[in-house]
Amino acid sequence: MPSVGQGVPIALLPVTPTLIWALVVLVAIGLYLSWTAGRLDRLHARIDAARAALDAQLLRRASVAQELATSGVLDPAASIVLYEAAHAARQAEEEQREVAESELSQALRAVFADARQVEAVREAPGGEAATHELTEAVRRVPMARRFHNDTVGAARRLREHRKVRWFRLAGHAPFPMAFEMDDEAPAALADRAS
Repeated sequence: MPSVGQGVPIALLPVTPTLIWALVVLVAIGLYLSWTAGRLDRLHARIDAARAALDAQLLRRASVAQELATSGVLDPAASIVLYEAAHAARQAEEEQREVAESELSQALRAVFADARQVEAVREAPGGEAATHELTEAVRRVPMARRFHNDTVGAARRLREHRKVRWFRLAGHAPFPMAFEMDDEAPAALADRAS
């Protein structure tokens, strides 16, 4: 008979190999889900960084185009078309950004459709630097957009897996959207870049 102050022996469940294997499997599943959630989080961080880089390149392209439009080097009609498209691209709300950037691409192609226009800009004072800067800006936008869209695609493919949906590993992060726009460079500027 146990005396006062002494504990009553507690019966422990016997540890069986089945119980050990079940615990090992549960720990492995937990580690795998944790690794997948971390991978998804890293992809979302890469999307944010890629979007910031894309925004910077789009802003740079619009700024260079706007600066060139106000420089007096282009004829008045081309200056107005280019200025308005660049201004609209810089001021566009997020919902209209793709359309505004596409319109800027179209305006750049219209203004610089002829290689003689590029040569006229190059011959103006400071024109060589302006042409080089515009060529670089026009060349970098498709690369930044492609990098962003590739990262978005990787995140979307991972988020479509059942395990991510069932265990809600994406949390409350919004579904990533690609940035679709017309980013074809003007032929005269593309020729200079190569």
